[in-house]
Amino acid sequence: MLTVETYSATPWPDPLDWEVRAADAVAAALALTPFAGLADAAPLVEVSVRLTDDAEVHTLNRDFRGKDKPTNVLSFPQVQQDLLEGLANSDDGEILLGDIVLARETCAREAEEKGIALADHATHLIVHGTLHLVGYDHMDDASAGAMEALEVKALASLGLANPYADDI
Repeated sequence: MLTVETYSATPWPDPLDWEVRAADAVAAALALTPFAGLADAAPLVEVSVRLTDDAEVHTLNRDFRGKDKPTNVLSFPQVQQDLLEGLANSDDGEILLGDIVLARETCAREAEEKGIALADHATHLIVHGTLHLVGYDHMDDASAGAMEALEVKALASLGLANPYADDI
């Protein structure tokens, strides 16, 4: 069974039910991957989503990625990629798939630059982060294209527009 725990830090006061939004985004992304079965797996499969500020994300980005600046989203997978496939059959009681952390100021700035709602941009980033948790990346054109295609499908299933439409 999939559960998404959402923690909102002070700078995310939007009157949106972020717990529902994050859970929907994680489920939509996971459903399009070979790991869709984790949503109904016997063990409790948890994803943690933290909505925080640029300062915290800056610190995490510096400490864990060696990049001394904030970024919009960070993902911290907790399961090795080669062990993901067997998780649905695990007899462990609980599995932490990983953590996703979003930076409010960066997300808000990007949303404004794109002319979209912050909630829609944040949803895209949660989908993006979820795909990172299950091994997707965008290190080359082929993997970036595959990841973006999944993001577009997941967002469409949530009624959200293609975030890459302007890039075409």
